[in-house]
Amino acid sequence: MTLLQQPVIAAVIILAIIAAGEVISVLTRAKVPMLLIAILIYMGLLWTGILPKDIIKNSTFTSIGMVMIAPLIVHMGTLIPFKVMKQQYKSVLISLISVLIGGGLVLLIIPPILGYTTAVIGIGPMIGGNIATIITTTELERLGLNALVTIPVLMLAIHKLFGMPLTSYFLQRYAIHFRDHLQQQDTANDSDLSAIKGSDASAPSGRFNSPYIMVFKLFLGGALATILDEWTGINYTLFCLIFGIVGAQVGFYQQNMMDHAKATGIAMIGTVFIVISSMTDVTFGMFISYIPKVLLILLFGLVGVLVGGYFSSKLLKWDPRKGMSVALTSMYGFPADYILCQEVSRSVGRTPEEQKRILDDLAPPMLIGGFTTVTVASVVIASLLIKTL
Repeated sequence: MTLLQQPVIAAVIILAIIAAGEVISVLTRAKVPMLLIAILIYMGLLWTGILPKDIIKNSTFTSIGMVMIAPLIVHMGTLIPFKVMKQQYKSVLISLISVLIGGGLVLLIIPPILGYTTAVIGIGPMIGGNIATIITTTELERLGLNALVTIPVLMLAIHKLFGMPLTSYFLQRYAIHFRDHLQQQDTANDSDLSAIKGSDASAPSGRFNSPYIMVFKLFLGGALATILDEWTGINYTLFCLIFGIVGAQVGFYQQNMMDHAKATGIAMIGTVFIVISSMTDVTFGMFISYIPKVLLILLFGLVGVLVGGYFSSKLLKWDPRKGMSVALTSMYGFPADYILCQEVSRSVGRTPEEQKRILDDLAPPMLIGGFTTVTVASVVIASLLIKTL
């Protein structure tokens, strides 16, 4: 066994890449997202042969990430008080309008240039994630169009490289505006923020709120969501979010539960490993051969998403910078949406109090937007469009 096959050695190398991305994010005040830098460094090291393709697999950290996704999403549900959740209908509408306009623009412009099939197989991954891509690639293989599988896979791999920097830019602009006008916010917004702020005032107390029991409860919610996924065919992430919200409302879960159990850090790192590993099979040759087609689809799709986010925000009387950020969650989804919120709130907030209030304002619509687009809308759209081939 070589050194790079040792799990601890492989893990520390990937962690060094993530840490380098974090340092650059801090130095640039989140103008350059950590995840983007980590992905680019990782791809460069793979393409130059410095790192082997199995290094993330050797680290075994993706196993931690996979098992932590469900309880982490349950935890995300505990971050959003039910009162605030009910008010997030605007983020749902903005997300839906944006992906519909983005997908519609691709269907309008791309077929005469690249063909209808190429347009269709790019839309699902462009506005979604793994599930939409799996639906697309599975149908392509069934139809005997294996040569085209590279397009949705490459789209899934690189759309986040465009979505994350744009989101970071718009979130930064909005967060600065929000920070500078905290005292002038209307009573409704102050009430919402107070609800979130008050929910995390202190760690939960009691004999049965040890870290072990809290983690067990989170995993219990994740396990039940997974069972319901098998029974209903509805993606488990939706059940996880519902369990977190309802569980916190009825008192089964404490607000911000995974933080109190001191488990959030390792869970987030595990999911970052998974996101980075999605780039492993993107070879330099694939990148060069298919990148023109993918970029063309992505260009018009991105324009459509931004246009949809801007005008739907205006229609719903939202700040367009916030609305376009929510719309762009379709380009990366969870956990990148939450990571970007953390980076921006940390860089813009001048005090821990400001950082918390900014995060409390950004996280609910960004998380809801990501679930709406990546988990629901993209799956439905990909399923419908792929059947037209």
